[in-house]
Amino acid sequence: MKRFVGGLAATISELRTNPSKVIREAKEEPVLILRHKEPRAYLVPADTFERMHEELEDFALLQEATARMNDESIPVSIAELSSDS
Repeated sequence: MKRFVGGLAATISELRTNPSKVIREAKEEPVLILRHKEPRAYLVPADTFERMHEELEDFALLQEATARMNDESIPVSIAELSSDS
C-alpha cells in the first residue's frame, strides 16, 4: 500500500488479492482505492462511515428546520386550535 496526500492508497488488485492485509495495514484510516492510477473508491472503517452518515442526516435535518423557520407563519388563536370543528 502507498501513502497519498490524504492517507493510504491501494490498488483494486491489492484489495482483491488480500483484503485483510489492506484493512489491517490501514489501522482505522481511510484507504483510497485506485484503478489504473485513478481514484475509484474509499474504504473506510465501519465506525467512521456510521459517524459520517449520522452527521449527514443531522445536516439534512438542520437544513429542513432552517427552511421551515423561514416559512411564512399563519396566525392562529388558542380558541381555533381547541375547537371541535
